[in-house]
Amino acid sequence: MSGTAYLAMATELLHRVRLADPTAGLWEAADLQWWWRRARAFDEQGQLFWTDGQGEPVAGVIFTDAGEGRACQCDVIVVPDHAAKMFGGLWQRALSRMAELGIDSVEVTVRDDDTMMLDAIAAAGFTATGETGTSSWLNPAGRPGVVPLPDGFRLSSRALTAGRPHHMIARNGADVASRLARCSLYDPELDLLVQAPDGSVAAYGLFWADPVTGVGLVEPMRTEQEHWRKGLARHVLVTGLDLLAARGCTRLKVSSGHPLYLSVGFTSMAPDRTYLRREESTKPEPERAIP
Repeated sequence: MSGTAYLAMATELLHRVRLADPTAGLWEAADLQWWWRRARAFDEQGQLFWTDGQGEPVAGVIFTDAGEGRACQCDVIVVPDHAAKMFGGLWQRALSRMAELGIDSVEVTVRDDDTMMLDAIAAAGFTATGETGTSSWLNPAGRPGVVPLPDGFRLSSRALTAGRPHHMIARNGADVASRLARCSLYDPELDLLVQAPDGSVAAYGLFWADPVTGVGLVEPMRTEQEHWRKGLARHVLVTGLDLLAARGCTRLKVSSGHPLYLSVGFTSMAPDRTYLRREESTKPEPERAIP
């Protein structure tokens, strides 16, 4: 399955995972919609899904070409109730799919408490890269108040700047606006940016309100280096959290344990680690650089 059909199926699958377990897995549906911002080599070669008797997705094997010298990312996603029965076959299909696609270098991110996946990747020759992460969660009721922007800085949104080139083009490509617009969970009113006194983009943050799961995702956040330590990221973040709460989100999430998120009340869960098979991986500058 490829193109927008893949995106719709992946969204439905991750909705089912989240509705089955409030903290299972690594990703929200909005994560994969964010990945859709760029064309990926494997999108058109087809992703694999398994469905139940009613045609509803219960599992998927998804490859994401991260580009910029990184290894290809592999995600095996399965609805928790089906994991014990299906995981072994899914993982073997993932390994064979790597060979079919000619993928020589593969990364897998695994939570420290996912013993089934840890055993599988160890047997397949994956080794830790040293990269660690975490998911952090917040009850909207615990979010702090908004800190004012410095004089001369102005908060805006993509809904108000639609006549201009998108503020994330530099790092995410010329098609970022058109591809985000095709994502069912994307809302230009939640695509926030701060403009400096000279009109340039000083900071931005994208917020995803999922009406099916009630989860509000923060992805990505960035402050341009010349504007670090002015409080811009905190202003964007807390404003975005307010907007997510206003849209009915009952749980807020970010895939990071950065001190900024912890300072507004997010709590980190079990760590996750990245594992690599074969070639070394070269990481680009993270999108969530937010000092």
